[in-house]
Amino acid sequence: MTEAAEGTLLWEPTEEFKENASITAYMRWLSEEKGLSFENYEELWEWSVTELEAFWASIWEYCGVEASKPYMRVLGERKMPGAEWFEGAELNYAQHALRHADTRPDEPAIMYRSEMRPLGELSWRELREKVAAVAAGLKSLGVGRGDRVVAYVPNSPEAAVAFLATASIGAVWSSCSPDFGPGSVVDRFAQIEPKVLFAVDGYSYGGKEYDRTEVVARLQREMPSLEKTVVVPYLKEDPEVGALRDVVPWDDLVSGNEGSELTFEQVPFDHPLWVLYSSGTTGLPKAIVQSQGGILIEQLKKLALHANLGPRSRLFWFTTTGWMMWNFTVGGLLSGATILLYDGNPGYPNMNSLWEFAQETGMTCFGTSAGYLTSCMKAGIEPGRDFDLSALESIGSTGSPLPPEGFDWVYGHVRGDVWLFSTSGGTDLCTAFVGGCPLLPVRSGELQCRSLGAKVEAFDEAGNPLIDEVGELVITEPMPSMPIYLWNDPDGERYRESYFDMYPGVWRHGDWIKIKPDGSCVIYGRSDSTINRGGVRMGTAEIYRAVEAVPEVADSLVVDLHKPDGSAYMPLFVVLQENAELDDGLVNKIKGSIRENCSPRHVPDEILAVEEIPRTLNGKKLEVPVKKILSGTPAEKAASRDSLANPGVLDDFVGLAGKLGG
Repeated sequence: MTEAAEGTLLWEPTEEFKENASITAYMRWLSEEKGLSFENYEELWEWSVTELEAFWASIWEYCGVEASKPYMRVLGERKMPGAEWFEGAELNYAQHALRHADTRPDEPAIMYRSEMRPLGELSWRELREKVAAVAAGLKSLGVGRGDRVVAYVPNSPEAAVAFLATASIGAVWSSCSPDFGPGSVVDRFAQIEPKVLFAVDGYSYGGKEYDRTEVVARLQREMPSLEKTVVVPYLKEDPEVGALRDVVPWDDLVSGNEGSELTFEQVPFDHPLWVLYSSGTTGLPKAIVQSQGGILIEQLKKLALHANLGPRSRLFWFTTTGWMMWNFTVGGLLSGATILLYDGNPGYPNMNSLWEFAQETGMTCFGTSAGYLTSCMKAGIEPGRDFDLSALESIGSTGSPLPPEGFDWVYGHVRGDVWLFSTSGGTDLCTAFVGGCPLLPVRSGELQCRSLGAKVEAFDEAGNPLIDEVGELVITEPMPSMPIYLWNDPDGERYRESYFDMYPGVWRHGDWIKIKPDGSCVIYGRSDSTINRGGVRMGTAEIYRAVEAVPEVADSLVVDLHKPDGSAYMPLFVVLQENAELDDGLVNKIKGSIRENCSPRHVPDEILAVEEIPRTLNGKKLEVPVKKILSGTPAEKAASRDSLANPGVLDDFVGLAGKLGG
């Protein structure tokens, strides 16, 4: 297959596909019920971001949001931050996620597999019963409305059950993957002072087992607010928990509360649902709080209208519980879809593992990262030839920009008639605000559209909108799933600094974007210094703490680069203490510290010794300018030398540009 250039047409929906799409049914409803007719998607989008109140009220009505108390108005003051959505309404997210249990009790709600577990499933009835039992168990442990429940668990049915149980009683959920090191987990969870911890005894990845009981013991020691730890057996059927305190076995929690009635705590629209984490360059990870109602209405819109999901769908996204795509995947239950959970190394025992999973589950939507698709391409596998993917309707890609050759590989080696949608969004809103639409064509290297209700624009440095030019990705109108606040940020100062410092009143996201005249988009990676590995974002400050804890390291700087072929490359630059030498032993020591204190995916691709780290006059590391220089930007355009404490150091990095990463 000849490689297609960016913008080359690869797929168009058939008339039948468009006619049967959920978004078509929605547009028909708008015409019949509201007298609103739109010729095309672009007209619909323009209405959705101009008439915000009318649009979000239509989503509420069309998707059947059930509230025990009605809302008084859709949107208070139309500003960012501080927009107030659906004031007066009371509802419950878990109630909506489980309402399909009443009409389809014996159909599968969850199908799951891992490296250690064969394919299994939970029916809607079984899911509801387990959620009821765990909710009753949490109440018996003293957990109530507003209390925090955290989880150090893999992508498993137990994780989904525990989350829904937490949401059902109005408590606040937060999760991390068990491959995160203890330092990273404490930095996240300790901020929110959890009352109960769900934790596994260990996990398996790439055929190797990892015991985590010592890590769980450390979490208990460093989070004094913890009252109980629910241990989920995962590595072993009967895990050894002698080193842990205040343990409640998962099986006891469930079996001891079998037959409990499931009730749903009715909470205000802006009541916190969960805490996600995103990091900048300094301090602890931002603890991002999103609301029950905001996430509910955003996911209802995104899942049905953009991902085209419904009761006959089987939704999969390769993710861990430490990435917002896990939260999105569990949200698939809102649409009535069967959600498919997989835990393990996607390349073990070979790159066909997930395609085999697609075949055995009848997967209709295969969600993954751009890095995974390019890895499949480089491995030379042939999923379309080797597996029955006849049920597959769509492939979703996110985490980083999917290059044109990634698009080409899907259409040449998976299926020529599949709908491939590349998406981009973030932890901060727990959604994709640029992505797919089943009514639009797919062009190589492009994202099809800006999402409904998401006023995404490209800005230049002065805040002027750009078309067909690369600029800062901004959102100029409020969205319901924006954070209601950051934890331990009572006056909102960190919130404003994180998103509204560059353009007051406008959300700056930290990505480079080009919006084409037809509304399609191209994402060019991060415009800030956040590290994005496999879709999991981690602040450089966390990596520096791990690196500079190594006695031989005096200073460090790390950047995350994305190459034109879609691959990622993360070099780490270190300044060594006097008499230290960057030999294999020290390299392994540094990597080990990152692996243990951050996560395996944040281990750098290469470690290089440098004389100095470039800094501003006030001592800040020049991460973004170095990233630009290593990507080919001339030094004089990447940074103002007059603002630097050691301007000559930039020349060292100019010399490295083009030489790194082989």
